[in-house]
Amino acid sequence: MRTAQNGDPADRLSVVYTVRVVEGGEQGFLDAYERIRESVASVPGHIIDRLGEPIDDSRQWVIASEWETPEHFFAWQQGEDHRQLLAPLRDWVDQTQSLRYRVIQETVGAPS
Repeated sequence: MRTAQNGDPADRLSVVYTVRVVEGGEQGFLDAYERIRESVASVPGHIIDRLGEPIDDSRQWVIASEWETPEHFFAWQQGEDHRQLLAPLRDWVDQTQSLRYRVIQETVGAPS
């Protein structure tokens, strides 16, 4: 197990959204995501975002983020700007699912 740069992994929160992009909407989704990504990167407590593209025909994309603490994420999520910031993504998505979990262990490669 590796201790994270921003504290113990058990303090962190990972958030995973699976979103199904509307048929033919991939470029619009990517453009909207790129505009949002820069804003979210400056939010206090935000560590990283990852965007995963489907390798099949499912149109299921994954947006994963990691936060220093759950409190950082929920403060951002409940803030006034959150809904307005994410509104452009909703034009390109017809289904979403969200998972939130604490990171309790992290394994990075084999020991050298």
